[in-house]
Order: sequence, then structure tokens, then C-alpha cells
Amino acid sequence: MRFYNRGEEIAILRENERLAEKNAMFAVLSGRRRVGKTSLVMEAFKEKQYAYLFVSKDSESILCGKFQQALDEQLGIHVYGQITRFREFFDVVMRESQKRHFTVVFDEFQNFYKVNPAIFSEMQDIWDRLHRTSHINLIAMGSIRSLMKRIFEDENEPLYGRPTSKFTLRPFTIAVLKQIFQDHAPNYRNEDLLCLYMITGGVAKYVELLMDAGCYTKEKMLNYICRQDSYFLSEGRDLMNQEFGDESATYFSILQLIAGGLNRRSDIDGAMQKDMGTFLQNLEKNYHLVSRLKPLLAKPNSKTSAYEISDPFLRFWFRFVWPYQSLVERGQLSLLKQNMLRGYETFTGRTLEQYFQAMAMESGQYTIVGNWWDRKGENEIDLIALNEFDHTGIVAEVKRNPDKLNPAELQRKVAQLPASDFGKYNLTQQGFSIEDM
Repeated sequence: MRFYNRGEEIAILRENERLAEKNAMFAVLSGRRRVGKTSLVMEAFKEKQYAYLFVSKDSESILCGKFQQALDEQLGIHVYGQITRFREFFDVVMRESQKRHFTVVFDEFQNFYKVNPAIFSEMQDIWDRLHRTSHINLIAMGSIRSLMKRIFEDENEPLYGRPTSKFTLRPFTIAVLKQIFQDHAPNYRNEDLLCLYMITGGVAKYVELLMDAGCYTKEKMLNYICRQDSYFLSEGRDLMNQEFGDESATYFSILQLIAGGLNRRSDIDGAMQKDMGTFLQNLEKNYHLVSRLKPLLAKPNSKTSAYEISDPFLRFWFRFVWPYQSLVERGQLSLLKQNMLRGYETFTGRTLEQYFQAMAMESGQYTIVGNWWDRKGENEIDLIALNEFDHTGIVAEVKRNPDKLNPAELQRKVAQLPASDFGKYNLTQQGFSIEDM
């Protein structure tokens, strides 16, 4: 699959590179694993001179040996003798950047915690002393969001306040997914697009795997997922083990419960037989893996809330793959696929709501998007999108089957919206189905 989109992000990286010719730049690029950070950097600097350094979990001396060799091969910076300490290596890089301009990229930057946590303090010391006369374009990339946030946003950490640029690479938008599908399979069905969105959520690597394998239909995608050699069967576990470490069992259980429909705090506590408040807070605030959904415009202290897995792929994986690991291990993948098909329509009903909510936000017409339900759970509106500046918006019912859309029922629910919150908005009622994708 060819390189798609990312024009804005490439512009940022190239502008930072240009500015670094005069003054040192330090950019932090975060994003979930497989979202395309490495491909982005390679595309942005394909005509420039740069060193790409992957931070593997080796001993410090071995890692520095790899860095030293890469520096020689990629930037022509030759150092006599063997460097065994990162402090020595980074000092060489910064002093060389006082003589000439170049880019250095550290990939999986958070892995320095495993190599030697003192490296961050050593970087701070050398950066603070030398960056004012340096012409380096330094980029730190990382995929473990909790650690990257800690390194650069915790005021007690040594590298707090040092970056000159920070941004997060997000999955492809729906518009880009449509473009990719159009290029590969111009006659794709909306059902196929919905399945692609359900599985990948726009994550570049996942989309690339399916497109390169010729999986352009729902049937072929699910077959690919359930192959014996499928990359997707272990991907969720690999992602989560990277994030959670020793506490993975409890978090896996909570995420499985949420994916299976137990999404209220009381239900989760009951199923786990203890208070899960701390774990849920970590999943939301530190790991950014779940979102705590509230009715749109609800008060901050509202107790009417539900949890949802934020990442579409993980939502899919924890619903259809993780609970059935015994089938995967025994190679009974035909049964795994049958179970996916049984739950597919119900599961993708909510996926379709997420799709139209994402489309509303990506349209640029609305400032807040979500859904709404009353305290008793008797009235629920699938999509509300509001523009807080001109006080316009839409309320919509979302159904897979267009025949099940009921304008009169939607109008009845709209009448239940609190006038104190929604009274100032001019709301248009709509109905969306799979035919409107």
C-alpha cells in the first residue's frame, strides 16, 4: 500500500527541520503502536540526511554500540574507540550538531526506562548546556502513551519543558479510509467499509495488511483475521502487555467486561467482586484506553456514565478474540469465526454509531459530538452534534437497517432533552443507516 495522507504532520516535521538550521529543535511524536510514526518520519525526511535510532531493550553498552554504528553509517559521524555510555554518545551528537545541521530520530524513546532510567537526566544536562549553540533536529517517538506522558508532561521528570514541539499521530480519518478503499476496490460495499472500520479503526498498519492481502470484502477480512497465521490474533495481547506489564491480568478482565457490554461502574465492580475504581481511572487517565461516556452536556459531576474502549481494534479484539483464547490455541478458528458472525450485526450497530459520530467531528461543522440518554435509560439518542458558536446542531438516530429508522420516535426523544442545556440550539433531526456511510 502506498503512503497516504499525513500532509499536515509532514509539514510540521519539515518546518521543525528547517527551523533547526538556526536553533536546535526537540520534537516529541507520540501515537499508538502501528499507527505509522516510522513511515511518517521516513516520508518526511526521505530527501534529507537523518539518523534513525531504535531504542531496543538491550544493555546500555550494546545499545550505544548500535547507535555508534548507525551514526557512522547514516550521518558519517565517526567516533574513535567504543562508546559504552549513552551520556558519551549524546554528548558526541550534540557537539557535532554545533558544527553542522542534521536530524536524529529516537524510536520507542520510552524504552530508555528499561535500559537505564538515568539517561533522561543525562540528556537534560547535556541538552541544557549545548542546545543554544546547536543545529540539531531531535525527534523522540514513542508508542506507550502512559510513559511518554510521564517523561515529558510530569513536572518532576528531567525532560519536562524541554521539547519545542509535541504532537500525536492519530489513525486515518474516515475520508482517508474511503480513499484507500476507492483506490484498491472501487466497487466496495458499505458493509465492507464498516468491517474495515471495525477491525482497524484507521490504524495504518492494520489497513495496510488487509489491503495488501486483497481483503476488500467483509468475508475476506474476517477470514484473514481467523487464519492460523493471523497477525491480528495476538496483536491485542502484545499491545496490552507492552502497556500494563505485571498488572495485565486485572486490566484484561476489565476490558473484556466492557467489550462484552458490562460498561457501568457498578456492573464492573460486581463482576470483579471488588472496587475497580483505581483501575478504571488508570485505564482512562493514564493509559487512554477507555473513555468515560456521559450524556452530552451533562454536568461534570453527573453519575450517569458508562465506559467504552476507545480504540476500535481493541474493542473488537476484546469482544471476539481474547475471551476465546482456548479456540485460538487449539486451532479451532472456524468456531472463532462463527462466533464473530453470530455477534457481528449487534456489535457493528454500535460501531456504526461511532462511525457517524467520527464523521460529524471530522466534518469541521461541530464543536462537540456525542450521544445522550436519560437517567432511567428509557430515552437514548445515538448522535448529537452541536456547534457552540452558531448554536446549531443535529440529533440523529442510527440503525444498520434503514427500515428500522423511526422519525416519530426520535422526535419524542428529542422532546425529552433538557431545555436548560439544549434550548438555545436549533436542532435538525436526521436518520442514518448503513446506506448513508
